[in-house]
Amino acid sequence: MSESFPLHYIEFEPVWFDSLGAKSSSFLVRTKDVSILVDPGVAIMHPSFPASTLEKRCWVKLARKAIKKASFKANIVFISHYHYDHFTDFDKDLYNGKIVFVKNPNEYINDSQRRRAEKFFSHMCFEFSGEDLKWFLMERGEEKEYSDPLCDLALACNVDFGDYQRRREVLLEKGRRWFFARVEKWKRSMFIPELAFGSCRVLFADGREFKFGDTKLKFSKPLFHGIEYARVGWVVGLVVECKGEKIVYSSDIEGPIIEDYAEWIIREDPNILILDGPSTYLIPYMLNFVNFKRCIENACRILKEADNLSLVFYEHHLLRDKRFRERVGKVYDVANKFRKKVLTVAEYLGLVPVVLQNRKKL
Repeated sequence: MSESFPLHYIEFEPVWFDSLGAKSSSFLVRTKDVSILVDPGVAIMHPSFPASTLEKRCWVKLARKAIKKASFKANIVFISHYHYDHFTDFDKDLYNGKIVFVKNPNEYINDSQRRRAEKFFSHMCFEFSGEDLKWFLMERGEEKEYSDPLCDLALACNVDFGDYQRRREVLLEKGRRWFFARVEKWKRSMFIPELAFGSCRVLFADGREFKFGDTKLKFSKPLFHGIEYARVGWVVGLVVECKGEKIVYSSDIEGPIIEDYAEWIIREDPNILILDGPSTYLIPYMLNFVNFKRCIENACRILKEADNLSLVFYEHHLLRDKRFRERVGKVYDVANKFRKKVLTVAEYLGLVPVVLQNRKKL
């Protein structure tokens, strides 16, 4: 038996998430005005995930079928960033006849995602116009100046990290140099434009708002995919609002690690939050204990301070770790104290998360 959904004007339909066995954060959001398919991508679980290779491949196939089926219910598709568990390259049926809001491929993007974006836009051009992307590429106009993104993270900059502070400052300086090296690459790259075909429009989402009847879609500015200057790039979050009801989708902000991103969610004060939990399966190699503690504290703060919040889907990276409940136990404790539900999508559907099922890795 699935959990009931507490909104009247916004419907939520999970398509596929990590708790179902394949890497994904795909779902449908519907109002009377629009139907939005969010992040139509899927990837196979990592080798250490407790399941056989055959099972993992089977879940990927099932996820792809579910995403394609869901695409026929949507008139809008949103791609938060160019990782394969968030977008599909390429199935024309997913995008045909739709408005496609995408992460801007020209800035706030790392090298690998830029290459994937070029491939994606190349396929869009060929499938919908028969032309090569090179005929659409443009020279950049007036040169844009980029400020240090850390300047927008006042809360994170004012945290006292104690014994870790000096190490953090060294890492931030390395990150700053990395960022401005990326800026020079963005300035040298050809500009990929928004596209308009007869049956498909591709628009950049970053930091923009769109209104469809009583429904507002509000896209965040580019957010770090994890820690400050995360080398894996940037993502765009989504706020869907209709008649006073609101859903926030964080995309991959990993917890959130960064305090200002927790503040963004609290300020939006959603009724429903789809939050990617921390990658606890990567502790301590890709996620150190200092930043993991930030994830927990930020998630707890959201639960305490977002007054209208009633349900959190705590998912994605978190559900790759068999010990996820133990690792983030404080989050569940705070949710219980403040009478807010924290669920995986599998639990919402009345299922046991795959990572908790008794399977042997073959």
